[in-house]
Amino acid sequence: MHLVLFEPDIPQNTGAAMRLAACLGVTLDIVEPCGFLLDDRRLRRVVMDYAEGLDWARHASWDSYLSIIGDARLVLLTTAAHQSYIDFAFAPGDRLIVGRESGGVPQAVHDAAHARMRVPMRPGARSLNVVAAAAMVLGEALRQTGGLPPGTE
Repeated sequence: MHLVLFEPDIPQNTGAAMRLAACLGVTLDIVEPCGFLLDDRRLRRVVMDYAEGLDWARHASWDSYLSIIGDARLVLLTTAAHQSYIDFAFAPGDRLIVGRESGGVPQAVHDAAHARMRVPMRPGARSLNVVAAAAMVLGEALRQTGGLPPGTE
């Protein structure tokens, strides 16, 4: 299972996603450009010592990312989707994509996604924080696929 951050623009969220990936044992892919330097002090402060247990990679662009993933299934988390993540059947090799905090993802990413889903929210709510949404969906994906870290079942 992979968590993919598409062009993140808030370092604190990226740091929180790094901690999330390290704690859940999933690979984190960061598709650049980012809206900040990845060695930003705020990023280091949020990641703390979790970086040691983190499996992550940086990718120079969306096209370069697509060129290395083979036939992996891309699952986009988006407020524009109609399907709830609760009703989706995840697979162990899925790559869950979350977009920029300021603007989501472009149409090319929507077009490349094999599935698009949303987190159900009450009427009038626009969106959740990307890391909060990713944590909810990753938890369900790992539960379904038996990918939870040992001892956490």
